[in-house]
Amino acid sequence: MSSPLPSSPHAPVPSVLDLAPVVPVVVVDDLADAVPLARALVAGGLPAIEVTLRTPVALDAIRAIAAEVPGAVVGAGTVITPEQVGEVVAAGARFLVSPGWTDGLLAAMRASGVPFLPGVSTTSEVVALLERGVREMKFFPAEAAGGTAYLKALAAPLPQARFCPTGGIGPASAPDYLALPNVGCVGGSWMLPKDAVAGRDWGRVEALARAAASLSAGGTCR
Repeated sequence: MSSPLPSSPHAPVPSVLDLAPVVPVVVVDDLADAVPLARALVAGGLPAIEVTLRTPVALDAIRAIAAEVPGAVVGAGTVITPEQVGEVVAAGARFLVSPGWTDGLLAAMRASGVPFLPGVSTTSEVVALLERGVREMKFFPAEAAGGTAYLKALAAPLPQARFCPTGGIGPASAPDYLALPNVGCVGGSWMLPKDAVAGRDWGRVEALARAAASLSAGGTCR
């Protein structure tokens, strides 16, 4: 069963993979867009929001969403250093996502006290994380790394691993990923078209989010 949405901005997140079928991957260029964008996503049924650390305002965006959008479970993406872990958690991030991992980064994510999804793209990386007690991972870049066929092949020998595939996934391919038993959710940005964000068409973002939220994972009960 999917985990209930944490009732307060400070409540622990049990599992990122069970919050919603789709985790929006958000790049915030203009800080003024952070809160209305997040509100539109939450209103559309996508509470877990991954703000990537790709712009100078990313930390402030996380801070603003955490403070002003009660229904949001805001996390940080593109976390690649132990120092960033501390910064984003202090800003209010309630989960962490990395494109890859090292032992140093993994140790910092563990010590943060919030859920995390270290990135993998090979079987050896998956096995290495399982050896370290980590069962939930980001599969990135999903399409380039083998897509649904690769994840389907991993399910038999490594059934204990669960994934959030991200990278090149859109509304047409998302259902195929979500039908896999080892996929809990997918990450994507198709509900945030550049022209809609630039034009601050939050109604369109909300409608696209609602369509994404209607998807469900075949391997889990929602």
